[in-house]
Amino acid sequence: MIDLSINYLGLKLKNPIIIASSGLSNSIEKIKKLEENGAGAIVLKSLFEEQLIAEYSQGKNSTVNIGYNVENYISSHIGNNSIEKYINLIKEAKAKISIPIIASINCIDDKEWTNWAKKFEDAGADALEINLSILPSDESKNALEVEKMIFAILKKIRQAVEIPIALKMSLYSTTLATMVKTISLTHNVNGIVLFNRFYNPDIDIENMKVTSSNVFSNSTDNGTTLRWLSILSPIVDNNVDLIATTGIHNGETVVKQLLAGATAVQIASAIYIHGPEIILVMLKVLEDWMIRHNFKSVSEFKGKLSFNPNNNTVAFERIQFMKHFGGIE
Repeated sequence: MIDLSINYLGLKLKNPIIIASSGLSNSIEKIKKLEENGAGAIVLKSLFEEQLIAEYSQGKNSTVNIGYNVENYISSHIGNNSIEKYINLIKEAKAKISIPIIASINCIDDKEWTNWAKKFEDAGADALEINLSILPSDESKNALEVEKMIFAILKKIRQAVEIPIALKMSLYSTTLATMVKTISLTHNVNGIVLFNRFYNPDIDIENMKVTSSNVFSNSTDNGTTLRWLSILSPIVDNNVDLIATTGIHNGETVVKQLLAGATAVQIASAIYIHGPEIILVMLKVLEDWMIRHNFKSVSEFKGKLSFNPNNNTVAFERIQFMKHFGGIE
């Protein structure tokens, strides 16, 4: 009997495929469809820090300035009462859905929005995912300042809620391995999601204007996450789960990420492209692979191909670069 179940953030999941925060998880109808097609857990569509601050500031003499363009976007595209609607979505999902429901906040600092995390916990959220969108493009902040800000946010959130916390973090860090390891040792988070996805620009050369490049990931985007998972999984605290996301479009990639050390994977683009039925296809590939290789449970092979921490990581990667690229002419 094949057992696909896992433990993520202390929660029991029937399988390791989690729906990433996106428009796929912003209504009870969509969430129900994802559950019916085998999803192991749902991360709700994120509320943005700016939304929380904007609603918090309404009717108050607040000095918080979130920017004219941001305020216009919130009022015209998102609307008001988003917090109340979000809380109601959590309550309805917990009443009608049997798999874990994870609330999500997309943030850039530790302002007043942190007070709302407790309301999501009280509404019944099983966990909270913090999507930390601090970009390295702000020349006014150095690396040390950014790191201090990250630790301050996580500490403040940990003090606000008792439910498990996952951090969805950026690839951009001057010392990523040290940063992730240190975060795991603070015990302020229960899981780390690698990595969040940012807006990528393109240029329309005929109309001379900036446009957006691909919003969805593609299957070749998983290599960066795979690399870092294999490096990080042996060195993070044993009580902190690592989750893979970006570029996971088929069951074979799910297997690869689990072998590299992921506890679970998050998917979104694959569902936008292929529909929610792709979840069952991925699970079938995973189960068939486990049968072929005589694994009865995910825990038997999780991290089996992660990097050996006794080896010199830098030397290994340098040798691989010379081996695979040095001979190309």
